[in-house]
Amino acid sequence: MLRTSTTPETPDSGYAEAVRPSKTSAVPRLSVVVPIFNERDNIPHLVHEILTGLKRHQHFEIIYVDDHSSDDSLEVLQSLKKAVPQLRVLHHAKQSGQSTAIRTGVKAARADWIVTLDGDGQNDPADIAKLLSARDAAAGDIKLFAGWRVTRRDNAGKRWASRWANAIRSRLLNDATPDTGCGIKLFERNAFLDLPYFDHMHRYLPALMQRAGWKTVSIPVNHRPRCSGVSKYDNLNRALVGLRDLRGMAWLISRSKVTPAQEL
Repeated sequence: MLRTSTTPETPDSGYAEAVRPSKTSAVPRLSVVVPIFNERDNIPHLVHEILTGLKRHQHFEIIYVDDHSSDDSLEVLQSLKKAVPQLRVLHHAKQSGQSTAIRTGVKAARADWIVTLDGDGQNDPADIAKLLSARDAAAGDIKLFAGWRVTRRDNAGKRWASRWANAIRSRLLNDATPDTGCGIKLFERNAFLDLPYFDHMHRYLPALMQRAGWKTVSIPVNHRPRCSGVSKYDNLNRALVGLRDLRGMAWLISRSKVTPAQEL
């Protein structure tokens, strides 16, 4: 079951601009970007799952972006890096949020296609193969393959809040996307970097991609309960920020112009 949708960049933080892709002999075909904040107990198992899920895929890299964690997440990553050659570790000089962490990782990535995963382990890396298969069978104008958590493993309050948020967002933005909050997504790097950048933009990627003239697809994926740590969001703060962002997104969409150009 798939769901298909159609429909000036601001400056980045100084440290994000300083990130440059590292040079190795083999250019990866896929970059897995994982933003984290205080997820030290979830890191080792998730890295292992990513390696297992991609063992049949050659030339991939795993980019963890530590958003200035206050626990020892960075030390855990640095230790893992010694045993996992595919692992790259980036560290924010100050806490800047999930969208900035994702963008930092995407800018540093060397592959043309990016997969994002939440660092809490609730996304299943085994679903990466499903997204890649969907991409390989899709038309070239589909630039985003978004995970769709059909069966949520969150508490009742979080499921209720997410259901209402998705309904309001879908009605206002008409993005025909059942679940924009799912952390597992596959998208083209250049298409992502061409999008307007703002805090919390990761929650509006389908609408932003459609605004840019691309198509998006929603694909059912697995969702798991958090095994360790605590959620970094609460329903009230998410709702207050979401209302402001929705107004901004509606304005962006109303002001967009996508015109095909032909070289003569």
